[in-house]
Order: sequence, then structure tokens, then C-alpha cells
Amino acid sequence: MNSSAAKFKHVSEYGIRQLVDAFYAKVRLDPELAPIFERAIPGDWQPHLTKMYAFWSSVMLTTGRYKGNPVVKHLVIPGIQPPLFERWLALFDETCRELFEDAVSEEFRSKAERIAESLKLALFYRPGRPWPPEQAP
Repeated sequence: MNSSAAKFKHVSEYGIRQLVDAFYAKVRLDPELAPIFERAIPGDWQPHLTKMYAFWSSVMLTTGRYKGNPVVKHLVIPGIQPPLFERWLALFDETCRELFEDAVSEEFRSKAERIAESLKLALFYRPGRPWPPEQAP
């Protein structure tokens, strides 16, 4: 959807699919995120996209369609680092702004920021241990 096209005024399953597809198309081209995602999803992306449709449907429309544990999934991703969340959020926000009117885009952004913060805390917060972890000599 280009900037002159009409933007979605409400959250819908169709809009969520458009967002997820457009966002992950950008992720796959992004120099920072693409290598991480390609290692985590080396083959067919459709199962991941389908899971993300259900995830965002559950978050935005409270459908309860998503059944999973994002923390467990992200714990096993090699190379994931806290700064990558900022890049993820920037691309996600950019895509939301392209597809949705401002109020809807803001609703997605707000939820995405809370989700990212929760994931970062679950993945990286270790009281009493420095971050990044010190490398053994």
C-alpha cells in the first residue's frame, strides 16, 4: 500500500495480514534483522507468518487465536541482542504508519513497544550480572 492509497481506519483480520506480510517483507531485506531471522526461519516463512497473524489478532482484537510462548521461542534464537528490538520497532512502526490511520497505527505501536519491553526483560534482564555478558579470556 503506497502513501497515496487509503489507509485502514480500523483493526481487522485483513489489515493484520497486510501488516504482518509487509513488515516481514521489510525484515527479510533489513541488514540488521535479516540475518537473525534467516537463521531462525531458514525455510518456509508461511508457518511463522500464520503464527504472527494469530498473535496480532489476539493482541489487537482479543481473539485468543494465538497459542504459544514468545519468550521460549526467542530464547533459542542465536544472535538476538537488545539493540535489535529498536530496529524491529522502527520497521514495525514504519509499516503501521504506511497501512493504518494515525490512531490505529499508534495503537499497534503502543502494544508493540510493551511487547518488546517485556521480551527484552524476559530474555536479557539478569540482576547482578553485567550486560552484555563478559567474554571469557
